[in-house]
Amino acid sequence: MKTNPDGVVIEGSDSFLTYTPRAVTLENGTTIAHESQGGQLSSVWATDLGDCYVEVVYVGDGPRGGELVVVVPAEDLLIVGDLYPGDLSVVEGLENVPPTWPGAVDLAMGLTTTTTTVLTSLGQITREEFDDSHQRLLGAVNGRANG
Repeated sequence: MKTNPDGVVIEGSDSFLTYTPRAVTLENGTTIAHESQGGQLSSVWATDLGDCYVEVVYVGDGPRGGELVVVVPAEDLLIVGDLYPGDLSVVEGLENVPPTWPGAVDLAMGLTTTTTTVLTSLGQITREEFDDSHQRLLGAVNGRANG
């Protein structure tokens, strides 16, 4: 796995794919995206890159809609892209947090274990940081500050 300006590249022995928060592009140029982003994915798509099994999952809309997460079981890796908002103090200031965002984060968290590496659009975070963002999103949606 490598991170570059185009996204996160997951390499197997036979091929590779590139992840961005709303699309996954295969080595041959095929793009996997949620229906809301013009793709055909409604829930889950999986592939074997040779020696690396990868699942692409739509868990629900985040800040922009159509966000995808990627699970790489052999590496205990979850890539959540934009589902993690970054500066958590910003979340409390969001007046219009999409009500689906906390649910999407909750489902994504269900794909982790205590040892899972979580990658976001901003880099690696701990599972605890991901959980904290979930709590703050819930607070924003429910009109109260958590923290």
